[in-house]
Amino acid sequence: MFLKSSCGFSLAELAVVLLISTLLLGGMLVPLSAQNELRRTAETGKTLNEVRDALLGFAIANGRLPCPASAGATGAEAGGGALACAAATAGVADGFLPGAGMGLSPVDGQGYLLDAWGNRVRYAVSVAPGAAANAFTTSKGISNFWQANNTPPAADLQICTNSASIANPGTAKADCKASDALTKGAVAVIYSLGKNSATAGAGVDEAANLNGDRVFVAHEARPAGASGGEFDDLVVWLSTNILYNRMVAAGILP
Repeated sequence: MFLKSSCGFSLAELAVVLLISTLLLGGMLVPLSAQNELRRTAETGKTLNEVRDALLGFAIANGRLPCPASAGATGAEAGGGALACAAATAGVADGFLPGAGMGLSPVDGQGYLLDAWGNRVRYAVSVAPGAAANAFTTSKGISNFWQANNTPPAADLQICTNSASIANPGTAKADCKASDALTKGAVAVIYSLGKNSATAGAGVDEAANLNGDRVFVAHEARPAGASGGEFDDLVVWLSTNILYNRMVAAGILP
């Protein structure tokens, strides 16, 4: 006597298979989303480092650094050359990276450089208040100051590890506590507001990068519940040591 073998699946078996498939698919979607964010973060970090190199090339070719581009304009630097940077307040000219004018990509239709989230890359440069005012962005400003004073102009942009350590925020006297300062002599800062660009500034650490003063905050990414609030800004900077080393090597300085 032979038993007839059954074919196919019962409804209960199909339900189990469907449940397992759903769980597996759901488990794959979360890592994929996380991987996409990691990729965008890495791409943006690479872009910011390339901008830093491009700034060095610009300085060697032009004897100065570019001014930031203003919002709602053409993506070209606002000022520079014979002119002071536009809208320079609190010891810093802060705006957007003039991507098209520097031959960088990708840029939007107005020539502003974009990060991996499609947001405009931001850029700030020291206006070196006092005797060295605007030396970094005016034609031959650096070399003229150096020759007249037998010393190069000092930059004053600061990178702080948290906003709580910043005294007098939003003013020309903004200052990071020495123990929490990554540098107090950056000549330029290049930064992305990250994935949350549309709502950036909700956390106090992110807000410190948008208040127009000379102190910027940089640290690892943190969630909304962390001290200082949500933070996903990416920040790199250019020191005067590197800038002057490259310009001297190229015969631009002193």
